[in-house]
Amino acid sequence: MRRFYFIRGRRVDVEQVEGVFAVHVPQHQRAAEAVEARTFGPPLVSGLRGRLTRLPPGEQALAAFERANWLFVEPSAELARGVATRSLPGGADTAGAVFRKDNGELLVGTNLLTVKLRPELSVAVAEAKLEQAGLEILRQLRFAPNLYEAAVVAGGDVLEVANRLHEDDEVVYAEPVMIEHVPQRLTPTDPDYGDQWQWNNTGSGGGTAGADVSAEAAWDITLGEGARVAVIDNGFDVDHEDLAAGVVGRSGYFQMAGATANFVQGLTGYPDSVHGTFCAGMAAARHNNGDGGCGAAPGARLLLVASLVDQVGTQATLARAVAYCADPSQETATVDPSEGADVISCSLGPNVADWTMQSVLEDAIDFAVAEGRGGRGSAVFWATSNGNFPVNRDQVASHPGVIAVGRSTRRDREDNSAFGPELDFLAPGVDVYSTEPNDRYGTRSGTSYAAPCAAGVGSLVVSVYPDVQWDELRQILRDTCDQIGGVVYDAAGHNDDYGFGRINAEAAVTEAVRRHEVAVTLACAAELLL
Repeated sequence: MRRFYFIRGRRVDVEQVEGVFAVHVPQHQRAAEAVEARTFGPPLVSGLRGRLTRLPPGEQALAAFERANWLFVEPSAELARGVATRSLPGGADTAGAVFRKDNGELLVGTNLLTVKLRPELSVAVAEAKLEQAGLEILRQLRFAPNLYEAAVVAGGDVLEVANRLHEDDEVVYAEPVMIEHVPQRLTPTDPDYGDQWQWNNTGSGGGTAGADVSAEAAWDITLGEGARVAVIDNGFDVDHEDLAAGVVGRSGYFQMAGATANFVQGLTGYPDSVHGTFCAGMAAARHNNGDGGCGAAPGARLLLVASLVDQVGTQATLARAVAYCADPSQETATVDPSEGADVISCSLGPNVADWTMQSVLEDAIDFAVAEGRGGRGSAVFWATSNGNFPVNRDQVASHPGVIAVGRSTRRDREDNSAFGPELDFLAPGVDVYSTEPNDRYGTRSGTSYAAPCAAGVGSLVVSVYPDVQWDELRQILRDTCDQIGGVVYDAAGHNDDYGFGRINAEAAVTEAVRRHEVAVTLACAAELLL
């Protein structure tokens, strides 16, 4: 059955897969297979699986959902009644219809919407309007005016409600919250090299001497002390010998509660992720402690936020993670907003050409760059796709408030990650060496690791220029890149495959020191004139 809804004003057409429901049951509540089949309905047979996975993204998503303890079934009468009444049987905490986009991407529907009303409406009027529309308000999302997460009351059709609100002039947007597969932007290869050429490339291992980020010279000026870098991922080993000393207490995770999530402070005991731990090490593993290597900003503090367990979740939760990193009071009202991050790094996203960004995530990014750091903006670094696709087909990485990072090799060459005018620059991300869970280390490749590398360099800039605006930080990084690759850069200094070049920490920090000194001099002169 063909259905549609609107995301950021554009119509999205999907197929609702008839006769199939997705059910999530926590592992500790899983019943025996026969009981599950009787309660929820028969599990998918091969023919039904084929209906879901005609294209590769669907195959990958189905496997990820199943790893995350989702069941795809032909719904029993008991399950169908439970979905309609919001009273699920058999210990299930979430269940919904299954949708497939034309590119094969799978989505699981929920009864939730993110709704934003016109800012001039009072809170009372806005909330009354939502209630009149048949919605139960779950929470107000404070990173944008009149933005709510709300549930359609029992018996309502979430897409019908969303489309009806979309036509209302007093509604900015009403978008269904879909559970989706948001994979880690992982490694295209996994070679076994153990040196951190990204910081000091001597030319060994087939590399090119000097094809690094010039970190050692930057560290002569700053190690990143006083700066805070946030990493958003699936999980982290916060007790790792090379990370623990840098992790701040505001780190935490979003715990799924049905289709929505609650923020929990603290990560001890939370599931580790190789991907997240490796990213955290690239940004800010400790320096001169006798363990492993180090990160780009070994003196910066680490704010680690786990948002999507097993790579499955909603963009609404990812949006809340971004907003929390910029301003922790978004989730815990009593926390000082100044405890947020100076820079934010995220390496989540599908390695396919297209990723549609929901408005709530756009609002969170806009909030981070406008309100983070006391209005100076928290710079948001995002890994581009590892696929050789145009960046503009990824609405997150190409968002104007995002710093889009591709990956470079030890020979100072691009490595077929996403390309286009929206690409900011490259950072080392092929055969790089960093932290892995259980006090281990390893070598991995991917844009996933280029983004926290660049974010760590951004932290070095903030540490010497604390008042830098986020967009000035981005411009400093762009202006000080090395134009590598032996290719032609345009009049603005940009190349579609290389962006503005490969990031250079020494040049960026030196320029930041110069700008900071100019700003201080001008401020002193202004005071003397008063």
